[in-house]
Amino acid sequence: MVNTTPDDRRPPLARRAALALACAAALTGLVGAYTPNLAHAEPSSTPQYSSDFSDCPALPAGADPARWRCEVHTAAPLLTMGKVEVALAPITMTHAEGQMPDGTREQVWGAMHSTPTTVPGGLTGTAAGERTRQLRLTIKPAYGGRSDFYTGQFSLRLRLSSPLLSHGCTIGASAPVDFQLKRSGPSKWVSQDPPVIEFSAYDDTFTAPAAEHCGPLAGPLNRRLGLPAPSGNLMTYDATYTFRTYDQLPSA
Repeated sequence: MVNTTPDDRRPPLARRAALALACAAALTGLVGAYTPNLAHAEPSSTPQYSSDFSDCPALPAGADPARWRCEVHTAAPLLTMGKVEVALAPITMTHAEGQMPDGTREQVWGAMHSTPTTVPGGLTGTAAGERTRQLRLTIKPAYGGRSDFYTGQFSLRLRLSSPLLSHGCTIGASAPVDFQLKRSGPSKWVSQDPPVIEFSAYDDTFTAPAAEHCGPLAGPLNRRLGLPAPSGNLMTYDATYTFRTYDQLPSA
């Protein structure tokens, strides 16, 4: 026979509520007990470029396919934001750019893909936050609705997920996090056929807002993450991209 404690016999909702209260106490009182540091970690190696052009967007009316190209960009970001330092899973972004009949240059957004990354220390910022499933925390970047690849501007929303957080918990929910990327050095052509270019970029000026739509733990969570953070933030990444002009893309 397996022995059960009174806590084991409580209904799942009651156990969840009790754990949420315990977590809130931990978020309030234990932050700082676990301080992983990625500041001196080796940068992520440049990711392999993606040759998947399936997300190339439709061209504007009147655009010449030979004067427009679809770019597929893969990056391995390192993010320091508030009290969090994390190496995000690779992100892949697709967009089109080219010349309109009047000579102006335009861009069209395609798509963005990534996967969740575990935040070191979980919800509590402690070792228990990594070991205990209910206290684990992941972060996943999502396109924020604004991009200009000519100038290095783009925006992200950062989705936070944990069993104890409400669905939709997001950094940048009301207004996305805006980045103004600067090149760390010159681009490097890895291959001419197919065209493959590597570069590194960073932004150390962006503002990180508080997480929203996170439920009862929103306040303690933001204190644990150090949000909002108006300064002291950094996004760096190594990136690779390839491209094809639209007259070279496979027919739909």
